Amino acid sequence: MSPTTYRFDFDVIAAWISPGETVLDLGCGDGSLLAHLVETRGVCGWGVENDPDNLVACVANGVNVIQVDLEKGLAGFEDGFFDHVIMSLSLQTIHNTRAILDEMLRVGHEAVVSFPNFGYWRHRQSIMNGRMPVSESLPHQWFDTPNVRFFTIADFEALCADAGIEVRERLAFDDDRPVVEEANFMANFAVFRLGRR
Repeated sequence: MSPTTYRFDFDVIAAWISPGETVLDLGCGDGSLLAHLVETRGVCGWGVENDPDNLVACVANGVNVIQVDLEKGLAGFEDGFFDHVIMSLSLQTIHNTRAILDEMLRVGHEAVVSFPNFGYWRHRQSIMNGRMPVSESLPHQWFDTPNVRFFTIADFEALCADAGIEVRERLAFDDDRPVVEEANFMANFAVFRLGRR
């Protein structure tokens, strides 16, 4: 079945996935990314989600899904079982950021993480104007946002360096346009391919 929601970054992530790989998609929402990977890359995949409405949507989309509270880690998954563990636009909603990155790289050979960049120039402008940013990449008002972590591309790279996580590739975008220079300022969104050193 085709995914119900499509984002341009699905193809960015799919380019890092070899056909037939095993994939775990954390915070998979309605399963759109995983459905896209099954359709375009022939992966054998499972989604992890905790929201009941999203669980129902995953089943409707024909996606294998497991209900897990990511704040409690991935204790039920074996070391190195997956080729890739993905967390797309969900890392900023996790309290225990470093622990979930460690868990991703425990159960997977590589991790792929995408997140909105809070250092984006338009977001900075909003704050300078006295308001929290609301945009396509940050669509929620401050009082109803699921985001609990507010970090930049530079912050994430520093965390990876501190945690001994290898950044194997980083792509940054302003909406769907690639950003090559000054990504921490000019990009509203970033996708990272991670591994262990």
